[in-house]
Amino acid sequence: MDKPTYLNFDTDTYAWKPEINYREHPELYRVGKGEQGVLICQPYKEEIGKYWRFKNEAIAKESSEKIFALFNAYVSKGEFVGADMARKYLQMGFTRARRYANYKGGKKYDKENDYKQLERGTGQAEKAAAAAIFYDKWQVAEANTVYAELKNKWKLRCG
Repeated sequence: MDKPTYLNFDTDTYAWKPEINYREHPELYRVGKGEQGVLICQPYKEEIGKYWRFKNEAIAKESSEKIFALFNAYVSKGEFVGADMARKYLQMGFTRARRYANYKGGKKYDKENDYKQLERGTGQAEKAAAAAIFYDKWQVAEANTVYAELKNKWKLRCG
């Protein structure tokens, strides 16, 4: 069985640093894969993270709408880093809610048993509805043509 990647996490080589203000130094931001950096990059973590909730369908709807509104605001200002971070929070809303839908308590690995993967299908059904809400908003954000253009320009300029 595969073990969780966080067991060998190396903060020294991680591209995102909590002490960097990515609005002041956007050139230091890296797009990365999936949700990388989402819980680190300031000031966006503070601006967006306070709205990130997925306890149930109603809370997920309110949360995803607020985060999507922030996404649109960042896109309209041409602020790619903020838009990308908001997109990552929408994606993370989906993945975390799915984790809780699939596994009791959202725990995929058994820490007490050499990180053996736990049984799937033991989670909370209400989290699946929350995941679907975030998934839809995430896909709309991904399909935003202005965001895609900002992302392409960013990758050419900053990597």
